[in-house]
Amino acid sequence: MTDSTASVSVSSPRPTRSGGRAARTAARAAPLAADMRPVRAGLSGGTYNPLTDAEVARIHETALRALEEIGLLDAPPSGIEIMTRAGAILGSDGRLRFPRALVEDMLAKASRGITLYGRDPSNDLILSGTRVHYGTAGAAVHVVDVDGRRYRESTVQDLHDAARIVDNCDNIHFLQRPMVCRDIPDNKEMDLNTIYACCAGTKKHVGTSFTEPAFVPDAFDMLHMIAGSEEAWRARPFVSNSNCFVVPPMKFATEACLVMEACIRGGMPVLLLSAGQAGATAPAPIAGAIVQAVAECLAGVVYVNAMAPGHPAIFGTWPFVSDLRTGAMSGGSGEQALLTAGCAQMHRFYGLPGGAAAGIADAKLPDMQAGWEQMCSNVMAGLSGLNMVYEAAGMHASLLGFCMESLILGDDLIGQALRCVRGIEVNDDTLGLETMRKTCIGGPGHYLGSDQTLALMQTEYVYPATANRFSPKEWDEKGRPDLIATATKRKDKILSERATARFDPATDAAIRKRFNIHLPA
Repeated sequence: MTDSTASVSVSSPRPTRSGGRAARTAARAAPLAADMRPVRAGLSGGTYNPLTDAEVARIHETALRALEEIGLLDAPPSGIEIMTRAGAILGSDGRLRFPRALVEDMLAKASRGITLYGRDPSNDLILSGTRVHYGTAGAAVHVVDVDGRRYRESTVQDLHDAARIVDNCDNIHFLQRPMVCRDIPDNKEMDLNTIYACCAGTKKHVGTSFTEPAFVPDAFDMLHMIAGSEEAWRARPFVSNSNCFVVPPMKFATEACLVMEACIRGGMPVLLLSAGQAGATAPAPIAGAIVQAVAECLAGVVYVNAMAPGHPAIFGTWPFVSDLRTGAMSGGSGEQALLTAGCAQMHRFYGLPGGAAAGIADAKLPDMQAGWEQMCSNVMAGLSGLNMVYEAAGMHASLLGFCMESLILGDDLIGQALRCVRGIEVNDDTLGLETMRKTCIGGPGHYLGSDQTLALMQTEYVYPATANRFSPKEWDEKGRPDLIATATKRKDKILSERATARFDPATDAAIRKRFNIHLPA
C-alpha cells in the first residue's frame, strides 16, 4: 500500500479514492493462508446457552429415568445380546432398560474427540469441544428448479452435481447425502451409486446411509477400492454412516441397528441419529423433545460402546418441530433453532461429539422467507457450539426439496454465521486506543487508510461471494444483478468443469467393472 493511499482524506477527489478502492480490492483478492482466513472450519462456539446448568442437569436426570423406567423396544437379537451382556435388562415386555450405572460406564468409554477424515487431509474435521462445522444432509426427493419455479425428482447426476458444488464452497465443510437418487429403483444400486456420486464429486468428508444390512459389504468393497486398500480405508475412513437407529418414540429400528453393527465392524464412523418430531413422535414441549432425543442417543452410546469401546460415534440428537396447527414439520421455525441449540448444549454436557439439524427452510424457493429461516437456526447452532450442523444449506420445503442455487447462497450465508461464531476479539490492538490517538490528534480524522484497517481487511471481515453490497447507483450501472441469477451463473461455472475429486482412470475402471455405476465416465 502506498503512502498516498494511506493518507487519503474523506474529501479527496474521486480519482484518489478510486485508487484506494482498487488497492483494497487487490488486497482482498490475494489468497490467505487457511489459519489467517476470517472464518474456517472448526471455529469454537459455545457462547450461547439456552439452558441453565440446573436445567441441563434436570434433562440429563429425566433422560436417565426414561432409560431405566421405560427403555426401548425392538432391538435385534444381536443388539440384545450385546447390550444385555454389558448390563442392560430385557423385560418380559420386550423392552431393553438401561440402569444408570451402565449408561455412566459407557459414557466413560465413549470417544470424546474424533476426526472425520476427508480424502484430502486438508478437509479433515476435528470434532471436539465446541468446534463448529457446517454441511449438508436431508435425503430430499426433489430438486428445486428455480427458473421454472417447480419441483422435479432428484437423480444421481443431481447428487454428483451437489457434491461438486460443495467441493467448491469454502464454508460448507462436509457432504452428507442431501438427495435420494430417484432414477435408480434398485435400492442396492442406489446405495452404491450414492457413495460413488458423492466421493467422485468431493474430497470432503461424506455421510451416507444404507437401505439394508446386506448392502454394506459391497459398499466396503467399493470404499476399499477408492482408498487403495482396506488398510488405507481403516486408517482414514472418509465416509460415515448416518444411521437412524431408533424409531421414536423409544424404539430401536431393527434393520438400521444391523446396518450400524456392520458399519462398526468395517471401521466406519457412525452418526447415532434420533429424529423425533415434537408433537408427533416426540413430546410437544421443547424440553421434552430434548429429553427423549437424549435418552435415545444415550441408548445408542451404550449399544456402540458395548460392541466396540471408543468407536467413533456422533451423538445425533436430531429432533424436529411440528406446526401444531397441521402436524407438518416446521424446520425453519424459531422453535427448531432453540431445539437444536438446546441439543448442542447437552452434547457439551456429556463432552461427546454431537450433531443436529439447522438451516432448513420451509420456504419452497430461495426467497426472503428461506433467508430468515436458514440464517436463524444456523447462527444459533453455531453460537451454541454444535460440532456438526447438518442440513445447513440447500434444503427447502421442510427437507422435501434441494436447491443448487440455495447451496451456492448457503456458502455466503454460512460465512456470515461463522463470523458470528468467531465472536469479538478484545485485546490491546483491537481496542485501538493508539490508532484512535494517531487518527484524531494530528491525523486524517478517519480510519480508511490506517495500517490497522488495511491489515484487518481480510482477517477480520468476511466478504460475500454471491451477494452484492452495491449502492443503488452502482447496482443500476451493473445491470441490476439478480441474486438468484448470480447464484445460477456460479453454479453453471462450477458444473462446466470436471470434478477434481474424480478417481484415477484405473480405479474408476475397476469400480465400473465391479459395480453398475450410473454416472457417465
